[in-house]
Amino acid sequence: RMRRLYTRAQYLGVVRRLREAIPDVALSTDLIVGFPGETEEDHRATLDLLREVGYDSVFAFCYSPRPHTPAAEYPDQLPEPLKRRRLAEVFALQAAIGLEKNRARIGRVEEVLIERGPSEKEESLASGRTRQNKWVHFPVDRPMIGDYIIARITDGYSYYLKGKCYKEHHGVSP
Repeated sequence: RMRRLYTRAQYLGVVRRLREAIPDVALSTDLIVGFPGETEEDHRATLDLLREVGYDSVFAFCYSPRPHTPAAEYPDQLPEPLKRRRLAEVFALQAAIGLEKNRARIGRVEEVLIERGPSEKEESLASGRTRQNKWVHFPVDRPMIGDYIIARITDGYSYYLKGKCYKEHHGVSP
């Protein structure tokens, strides 16, 4: 009904080839829960796909009708409480997947682009992103937004990592 031009098997084949070519590739997805006519079986298939692919990040939303779109006219619209429950299940599963993936990075040395300096809340912490777009929070003396550091990952959470500055280097990534 959403007019996808590929099958699940084809999609998983692309994921497999990507991971073979780039073992540390980060994958993210956008998804809509509660599309008109979505069954519990469809929803379970979505959760199964999230588990199988193991996305690094998921941007998920409840379906909402938009004027002048075919889906807005479908008779089998789902109730809001059902859509919210399904969205909560997606978020809970992705939090568990993210936690597992991020904990697996503990001990690794990662290049981090500093994007945020200390804040009022965390005066001694800066934040940046790895090449896989993962947030890393780390203590620094003098962060320079736009600089790179090498950080050793010390902890992993569902949506971010913690690290310690292992080595500083400035300017463009090597």
